[in-house]
Amino acid sequence: MPADPLHGVLLDTHAWVWLIEGAPQMEAFRVAEGEQRVAAISVWEVAMLVEKGRLALSPNPEKWVLDALKPPVRLVPLDLEISLLSCRLPGTMHDDPADRLIVATALWLQAPLATADRAILAYARRQRMKTVDLSR
Repeated sequence: MPADPLHGVLLDTHAWVWLIEGAPQMEAFRVAEGEQRVAAISVWEVAMLVEKGRLALSPNPEKWVLDALKPPVRLVPLDLEISLLSCRLPGTMHDDPADRLIVATALWLQAPLATADRAILAYARRQRMKTVDLSR
């Protein structure tokens, strides 16, 4: 756990894209206090989705990411503690490395995870992990 827990919410990769792109799924999304945070692996996920043609960002992914990481959004770097925690998450979590790193980041930050990912939401319910359910 961090020495000084950070407040706010951690956005899953799709939630970050939805927020920045103004998707209707995020219309009701509000953060009572603190920043909206993004795990470092989400930058990689966005770049991979663009590279695979599954996501189009204007004008290019590099500019989009730089613009999308301006306040109130803040990048959470991948560090030793998060990396190790992702390998020893409690309970049963699927093997997707990006999802494991995002969940580990939320746990390490002691922050709710904003996601619509049903597998992550199911895991979070079993582990009594704080979430913001965007699947509704």
